[in-house]
This record gives sequence, C-alpha cells and structure tokens, in this order.
Amino acid sequence: MALLQVSGSPHVHTEESVKKIMWTVIIALIPTLIFSILYFGFDAIKLTLVSVAACVFFEWLIQKFLLKGATTIQDGSAVVTGILLAFNLPSNLPIWIVVIGALAAIGIAKMTFGGLGNNPFNPALVGRVFLLISFPVQMTTWPRPHLLFSTPLAADATTGATPLGMIKMTLSQGKDASELMNTLPTYAQMLLGDRGGSLGEVAALAIIAGGIFMLIRKVITWHIPVAFIGSAFIFAGILHLINPGLYIPPSYHILCGGLLLGAIF
Repeated sequence: MALLQVSGSPHVHTEESVKKIMWTVIIALIPTLIFSILYFGFDAIKLTLVSVAACVFFEWLIQKFLLKGATTIQDGSAVVTGILLAFNLPSNLPIWIVVIGALAAIGIAKMTFGGLGNNPFNPALVGRVFLLISFPVQMTTWPRPHLLFSTPLAADATTGATPLGMIKMTLSQGKDASELMNTLPTYAQMLLGDRGGSLGEVAALAIIAGGIFMLIRKVITWHIPVAFIGSAFIFAGILHLINPGLYIPPSYHILCGGLLLGAIF
C-alpha cells in the first residue's frame, strides 16, 4: 500500500511559489533600503549585505552539515530574514555583532524548529532581541541621519536618541507631553526618514509604499496590517484622551517607531 507523504507547510494550492513570494517581499523592501542608504550611507549597504550573506551562509551550513539534507537557500527566505534583521539594527553596529545576530535568527529561531513554515517566531526579530539582550549599549546607540552627499554632522552630533527614546527621557523628567511635541521630529521628517532609529524604521513612507506593492501583488492582505495599526491607534488614542499631558497623540505612535515595519512585514 502506498504511503501518503505530507510535506511541510504551507499547504495552500496556488500558482504562487515560496520563491516568488519571497522575492516579491524583497522588492517591496527596496524603497526602505534606498531611504536607509540616503540617510546612513555606506554603513547601510555594508550592514545589509553582511546580514544577508550571514543568514544565507548559516542556513546553507546548517542544512548541509547538521541536517544533512537538501539546501533551500534559493527560495529567498534567508535573504528576507537578512534584510529584516538589518532593518532592525543601528547603522553603526559592528559587523561581528551582525553576524552573531544572523546566527541567532537562522540557527535558533528558524532551523531549530524545522525551517520555513515551522518557526513560531519571526527569525529577524528573535535575532534583534538576542542582540539587544547581549549587546544593549551597541544596540541602543543611534547615529543621527543625514542626507547622502550633504555636509557631515559635527563630531558632537553624530549620535542621538530615537523619537520614542526622547519621549521616554523627557517624560521621566516630569515634563508635559504637549510641550515635548515641539522638540520632536515633525511628521514630515518621520515620513521621509530624517530622524534617528534602526535602518528600516526611519522612513515610514517607504514602508507604506512596500506594503501597497505587496497588496497589489496579493502577497499580503489588508487584514493584519490594519488590525495591527488600528489597535495601536485606538489604545494610544484612548490614553491620549485620558491624559494628553502624559501620552502623545496616536498618530505619532504609528510613525515614530518600528510599528509600521512590524505591521506590514
């Protein structure tokens, strides 16, 4: 009697392949990568290339020599993990720390659970959390962005807090949130990437453009991003209405951190 063989997930019948979906996601991430290069220069290119190369290498190494099975690096999933890991890191992070993060993302978060479709957590975010716990100083030192080919920043202005970090620090000093808003990056700056943060979170407009592209290509649906962003907006709005002196407007919450990156990608 012939045995029924069940492959790993996903089991949805469609003309789309994992490889095609992954490379569509990679294309959707290109606008964000371009903005990160515009504001962080060669460091953004170097960090992203190292992260991608390390993720692909570790996946190949584990599948080839530990699992002793067929390699799947050609499906592009390791490339996506590498880009997303880079997008969750400061642009000045040492290369050797990036490699450790890639090992944690692929080796612990992905391959330990059986690879693509079996991992319960996002590998890139596991890599970020691992690095944040292991190297808190390096992971919370944020270079100030400046446009490529523009005049370099002064030596004492090369690093600075993210908008959320500025909010936390100011509120801890007992100051009012309404006064704080005048000193924070504007909505235009957050849309275009002119503020501190990880590579992939600074330019909200680029993230939104990538999300629209994936919606058009039907790689994602609107349900998760809308539910994610809408929930954050509603709860932040309730708190802001209760105490506007302590809680910033909900629209600022949506743009000032990595919420959009997490909701869409």
